[in-house]
Amino acid sequence: MIDFNQEYILENERVVLSPLKNEHFDTLRYFAVNEPELWDYSLIQANTPDKLKIYIEKAVLGRENKHSYPFIVFDKLANKYAGSTRFYDIQTDNSTLQLGFTWYGKDFQGTGLNKNCKYLLLKFAFETLKMERVEFRADNDNKRSINAMKSIGCKIEGVLRSNTFKPNGERRDSIVLSILKGEWTNEIKPKLKDNIFH
Repeated sequence: MIDFNQEYILENERVVLSPLKNEHFDTLRYFAVNEPELWDYSLIQANTPDKLKIYIEKAVLGRENKHSYPFIVFDKLANKYAGSTRFYDIQTDNSTLQLGFTWYGKDFQGTGLNKNCKYLLLKFAFETLKMERVEFRADNDNKRSINAMKSIGCKIEGVLRSNTFKPNGERRDSIVLSILKGEWTNEIKPKLKDNIFH
């Protein structure tokens, strides 16, 4: 079971994930100013400094309200903060949660950082929090994100047609993927373990 008051630090040779806090605004402001396209597919925009401030405040409030746990991502190889990710829709009674709101600056994409983050997050979810299922969702048009999820072993479950609004007011189809505990233990963990730390 997750303790929302605890400061979880997830770390390996490549990356450190630590709790996202309001004071990280200045650390992440660069991305809102210089790489606003990072949120093109995001339901919650952070593509200006003002929106980023609200984005972080909502993420922190989600932890205070005990339904999400956001992290800030530090790339040890580059010695820089790279982005953010979080657990959300945490259902302790059902032993399920969602993993998402993941974004990294352009310089960190395609570097292996994401696989290291996902390894630490999935290991924590299944082995420490004792989850039975981790779900992922994305805009069905966001092929880069979908391919990244498939590359770590997520199974596609289907598409929720027109299930929510995009920030521009249009409707979005959301693809749903997941990993089950047995899949993590028997398939995904060994595979990911061979593809991280570099």
